[in-house]
Amino acid sequence: MVNSLFLLSIQTVKAFLPRMMEMDHGHIVTIAGSLGLFATACMADYSASKFAVVGFHEALSHQLKAKRINGVKTTLVCPYLVDTGMFTGCRIRRELDALLSPLKPDDCVKTAMKGILNNQPTICIPRVMYFAVILKHLLPWDVQVLVHKFLGIDKCMHPFIRQREAKRHLVATGR
Repeated sequence: MVNSLFLLSIQTVKAFLPRMMEMDHGHIVTIAGSLGLFATACMADYSASKFAVVGFHEALSHQLKAKRINGVKTTLVCPYLVDTGMFTGCRIRRELDALLSPLKPDDCVKTAMKGILNNQPTICIPRVMYFAVILKHLLPWDVQVLVHKFLGIDKCMHPFIRQREAKRHLVATGR
C-alpha cells in the first residue's frame, strides 16, 4: 500500500514541475527521514514508504540534471527520529543518547532551512547520519547486522511496540 500523502506529493510535483522547468527556477524539497536511507527491524512498511520517497527524489533529481535544468534545485531532508510523539519510546542504546537523542522539531526545521537556502542536495540531521549512510554502503551485510545489534538499532522499536500494544489492550478491555 502506498502512502496517500506520498501520492499527493507526486501529483503536486507533476503539477508544478513543468512551469518550474520552463522558468528554469524553483526548489523541490523532499522530506523522507533517515529510515528512507537505511532500514531497521519492525519497521518494514514504514521504511518501504520512506525508501519510495527517496527513490522518487533521486529519480527526479537525475531527470532534472539529464535535461540540464540547473535552475530547479532539489533537496532531500532525512532527519533522525524527530520528537513529535509519533514514536514515543523508540530508542537506541542509552549510552548513545547524547549522540542520537530524538531531535527537537524546531532544531530540525532550522537545520533543514539552512541547507535548503544553501541548495544543499541532501540534508541528514544530525550530521552523524551521513556516516551511517556511508557505512551502509561500505560494510558487508553481516557486519551491518552486528553494528545494528551493538547500537541497539535492531530493538529500538520494541519499547514503542510494547507501549502501543498496552494501549490497544486497555482499549480492548475498556479500561
